[in-house]
Amino acid sequence: MNSTVYPGHPYPLGATWDGKGVNFALYADNATGVELCLFDAADQDAETVRIPLHERTHHVWHAYLPGLKPGQLYGYRVHGPYDPHSGHRFNPHKLLLDPYAKALSGTIQWHDALFGYEIGHPDQDLSFSEIDSAPYLPKSIVIDSSFDWGDEKRPQIPYYRSIIYEMHVKGFTQMHPDIPEEIRGTYAALGHPVTIKYLKELGITAVELMPVHHFLTDRHLDDKGLTNYWGYNTIAFFAPDVRYASDKTLGHQVQEFKAMVKALHNAGIEVILDVVYNHTGEGSHMGPTLAFRGVDNASYYRLTEDNRFYFDYTGTGNTLNARLPSVLRLIMDSLRYWITEMHVDGFRFDLASSLARELHDVDRLSAFFDIIHQDPVISQVKLIAEPWDVGEGGYQVGKFPPGWAEWNGLYRDCMRDYWRGADSMLAEFAQRFTGSSDLYEGDYRRPTASINFITAHDGFTLHDLVAYNEKHNDANGEDNRDGESHNRSWNCGVEGPTDDVEILELRARQKRNMLTTLFLSQGVPMLLAGDEIGRTQHGNNNAYCQDNEISWVNWAEADQHLLSFTQKLIHFCRRHPSFCRRRWFQGQPIKGIGLEDINWFLPEGTEMDDEHWSHDYAKSLAVFLNGRGIRSVGSRGEKIVDDNFYLIFNAHYEPLTYRLPPERYGVAWTKVLDTAEDFLTEEGGPTFEAGQDITVDSRSVVVLKNPLKK
Repeated sequence: MNSTVYPGHPYPLGATWDGKGVNFALYADNATGVELCLFDAADQDAETVRIPLHERTHHVWHAYLPGLKPGQLYGYRVHGPYDPHSGHRFNPHKLLLDPYAKALSGTIQWHDALFGYEIGHPDQDLSFSEIDSAPYLPKSIVIDSSFDWGDEKRPQIPYYRSIIYEMHVKGFTQMHPDIPEEIRGTYAALGHPVTIKYLKELGITAVELMPVHHFLTDRHLDDKGLTNYWGYNTIAFFAPDVRYASDKTLGHQVQEFKAMVKALHNAGIEVILDVVYNHTGEGSHMGPTLAFRGVDNASYYRLTEDNRFYFDYTGTGNTLNARLPSVLRLIMDSLRYWITEMHVDGFRFDLASSLARELHDVDRLSAFFDIIHQDPVISQVKLIAEPWDVGEGGYQVGKFPPGWAEWNGLYRDCMRDYWRGADSMLAEFAQRFTGSSDLYEGDYRRPTASINFITAHDGFTLHDLVAYNEKHNDANGEDNRDGESHNRSWNCGVEGPTDDVEILELRARQKRNMLTTLFLSQGVPMLLAGDEIGRTQHGNNNAYCQDNEISWVNWAEADQHLLSFTQKLIHFCRRHPSFCRRRWFQGQPIKGIGLEDINWFLPEGTEMDDEHWSHDYAKSLAVFLNGRGIRSVGSRGEKIVDDNFYLIFNAHYEPLTYRLPPERYGVAWTKVLDTAEDFLTEEGGPTFEAGQDITVDSRSVVVLKNPLKK
């Protein structure tokens, strides 16, 4: 290697190849010295040279090495005080990942050397380890960022037209028989024509990928032969995880990820990333020294008053300090990188409340939000919050600023309670069904601020929601804690698998009920991958460490009837603007028509009044949706109108007779959906007249259509 070292530049941070050499820049405010360590690609444990960085600009250490090329492996050793009581944990015996690394060479090989202190020492983390950690740590990789995007264009699908599909890169494709075996479980498999055809036929518009930022598996899991399957343990915020790359060539995961995005975009499907900026994989004060802790502990983490320990608003042992400029810059640089270089379309922020904490309280006007709102790149993509963390006051549903959508946990809980027959107010059902205006209508937010879901990765699958009352998380002896969804399940009379035909039919109907409710509701529906084919985790409601058949989609056992119903349901709802409104219902008469945009009815065919909304025992109601009351215009200013719909929800355990409303709401109604009969067709079935009685089976949904008069 050419031994010449130029001063280089403090920006951009990370390793940047310009075609002639590489610029290295590392932020380390409290460090007294930084060494750049280069490694041989043929022997990744061979540290070929250490280069002291003498240039320092505004707390950034930097140098330029001419002649260096993509594929070069590197890391840092950072000098400074080892004084945990002052917040400093510098230890030059520990090789460190570049916080701005664009790719890593592999995964961590757990060893005591990865810890900054001596494992087993009576002084615990106050002791000091002198063992070199380089042989056990993956190396950062210099990459070539060029990529031929061709004529790829971002789909830019508005929220009100979006159908989000939460999925795991590996779990979705690992057992798919029609995908080449050598690429299953990878980015290449997700961009494969077989996958894209399935997604298009299903009708989804965006995949929300569980974490793909390079993450680590905790040592206690690794010791048990398990892994952090979900990936909520990030250690490199710019690097796509190498485990999901089919080609293990150094740095190729970047190209493969881009190729996946390009293929999905060309099919009109957006890519949303589940991102974890609230903490890192370094854990508590007893965790390893891998990157941020050794680069500058006090400049990255939220420390307690004695500086030795970490505030833990995440349940993982540490919390990144988004109040500090260095951390805010890291997060914003990472977001911009994934948008501009990797072409993703949005982000779902894990435990987003922790990012908005100022001193200890969650502040909706924090610097985190301010910076995002003024950023011309980040502010233009989809921003979705998981609106809670594990700290006091961390439950913040409905309190995020304009421009943000939120996972609506109250929607999930309400709809589960309604269909399992729990005591719940019809008023809450109506609120959640119509977009949760009680949560989001303020600050000029729209119904699309609500990301509606029945199930997500954390908790029971849809099948397990109707097959288990209790969690069954003892596989491999790992993790028996509750998931965030708190179950709210009903097994329909038998725990787990059964041959009882009546129970199996009821479970199938309940799945159709919840899917129908989800896609008919106002807001943005999110479907958990595999729910549409009856995927089961066999009662495991928290399979975060199960990288096996428990978590993977089992295509061989796919419920084709449920899949067909779900496909028809999604396409039906996407065709009708009545189910994807941009604006709130007003409950007021439409000029020239005399009918409200929405109205609610009792089984007797009379309108509901204030008294009926407070009944916690009532399990049935009907809703009229006025197709001429949408109050929106299309992209070219055209008025949006639709058919009228009459929706009947019956969660009662017996059939009910419903009287249809008077003629002014519609002279004739055609049944287009009935979950009791597994019936859904746009052409319609039986026709009913105004005022006629219709029997609605127990635990079912019926949808009637009154066609728009041209």
